[in-house]
Amino acid sequence: MAVNLFLLMALLIIEPGRIEREYWRDLWRYRELFYVLAWRDISVRYKQTVIGVLWALLQPFLTMIVLTVIFNKVAKMPAQEGIPYSLLVLAGTLPWQFISSALSNASQSLVGNANLISKIYFPRLIVPTSTVVTAFADLLISFILMVAVMAWYHFLPPWQIIFLPCFVVLAFLTALGPGLLITALNVKFRDFRYIIPFMVQFGYFASPVGYSSGFVSEKWKLLYSLNPVVGVIDGFRWSLLGGQNKIDLPRFSLSLAVTAFLLTAGISYFRNTERTFADVI
Repeated sequence: MAVNLFLLMALLIIEPGRIEREYWRDLWRYRELFYVLAWRDISVRYKQTVIGVLWALLQPFLTMIVLTVIFNKVAKMPAQEGIPYSLLVLAGTLPWQFISSALSNASQSLVGNANLISKIYFPRLIVPTSTVVTAFADLLISFILMVAVMAWYHFLPPWQIIFLPCFVVLAFLTALGPGLLITALNVKFRDFRYIIPFMVQFGYFASPVGYSSGFVSEKWKLLYSLNPVVGVIDGFRWSLLGGQNKIDLPRFSLSLAVTAFLLTAGISYFRNTERTFADVI
């Protein structure tokens, strides 16, 4: 009896205070919790909706129409040779909506799961990461629209499409880094929930969603490439459309470096403040 009680107390003490190298093992040990949280977010998103998953198709479709009219018909931006302007817009809309949705979901994830975080131990990194899966589910559904529009224009994807999964992973990491940083800050400073919409809106205009990054003036391209979303969108267009959509390796490398920096900073700050979440939240 005394031995069993001692072992139970040891487990209760050791579990929350695992050393650093055990933390990453815990992420694997608690993988089922990750699946549960991700599935919960996906089911809640579409629960009691009239058209369900069609919202994931309707939003990029309407965005494609509006941006095509504004940039191609009104602003008279030329379409690339052999590529309909609607496809150019849609190939930029899909990664942007994924990144913006993932960033918004991740930034509010800890506050939204306050009851869970304050009651039990588990690696808190699971919470914001699982919310990104919801945006990823929307992205997968949105690819149905991409295929349909390509079929409408009788457009065949180039050989570069084999690299598309790499750019999907890049989009995931691009959203996760700032998401971890902001959600950790949002636990202590609730003002950050007002900053997120502004960041998303600013990023929308600072990213080549409705136009090609090739239209950006040469003297601004280096500064423009500091936006990591630019590299993601250029990669999507290169792999989906080919043609004149080429990847400028020096500027793409700069976008990758910014993504790596934000991801490292996000994980580092999240891990340094994680132990205080249950007390502050």
